[in-house]
Amino acid sequence: MVKPSGLREIVNFIRHTYNLSERKSCLAIGISRRSYRYKSKKNDEELIFVLTQISEEHPGYGFWKLYHKIRNLGYGWNHKRVHRVYVALKMSIRRRIRKRLPSRIKENIQIPLRSDECWSMDFMSDSLYDGRRFRILNIADDYNRELLSMEVDTSITSARVVRVLDQLKQQGRKPQRIRVDNGPEFISKTLQLWAQENKVHIQYIQPGKPTQNSLIERLNKSCRDELLNMYVFKNLQDAEEKANQWWIEYNYNRPHEALGNISPKEYKYKMKQSII
Repeated sequence: MVKPSGLREIVNFIRHTYNLSERKSCLAIGISRRSYRYKSKKNDEELIFVLTQISEEHPGYGFWKLYHKIRNLGYGWNHKRVHRVYVALKMSIRRRIRKRLPSRIKENIQIPLRSDECWSMDFMSDSLYDGRRFRILNIADDYNRELLSMEVDTSITSARVVRVLDQLKQQGRKPQRIRVDNGPEFISKTLQLWAQENKVHIQYIQPGKPTQNSLIERLNKSCRDELLNMYVFKNLQDAEEKANQWWIEYNYNRPHEALGNISPKEYKYKMKQSII
């Protein structure tokens, strides 16, 4: 196994021979840039090698865990010497800072007077027969409870959410606002940028208050009771097919108590006829 001094010589050779950057040269050889740049005050080559190896294997270890790991491996360096090299290599743990959500104002749900005035959006999850998890993104129009989209996949990112919203936009559907919780896909810059570009207001509910998004929660419960709890899905394609069947049934045939026991599509048609 090549010691750090030897690796530094190889990095220097690659940099000058192939005119590569320090970052690319270190990456090609497998040495960290801090090890490459470190100038030893004493004969610390072996200590540097051991310390960097252990820290790369256990990136969550702080100084004392690294030190005791080194001692347990049989090396006799004292903590002052190890700490000097540890500091020189700038190996302090980068602590993850929790993002703080902006304060959310409580807004009572008001049933819209027209279509596409306000949508609700939420995720569900379930598992396939083989145990793999999958997710469902439900998007509904609060006006007539119509399920606009029911996206099924093992992973649904914020970019995927935006893609679905763009597909609905191409179909002539775009809301004035969308009510969502504070999930990572919904607080992402990707969705916020889309909303800004399309002049759509994202209305966030207060954290831990799912009742503030009760319309989509009721839809999710119906989906859970009538679809997810009723079937064992052989694979993702099976889940997609059954979800699509339920989506059609829900929109076109299923009676909805809040709509006078008619379907969302029928309610929308009935209200449109009453205006004519």
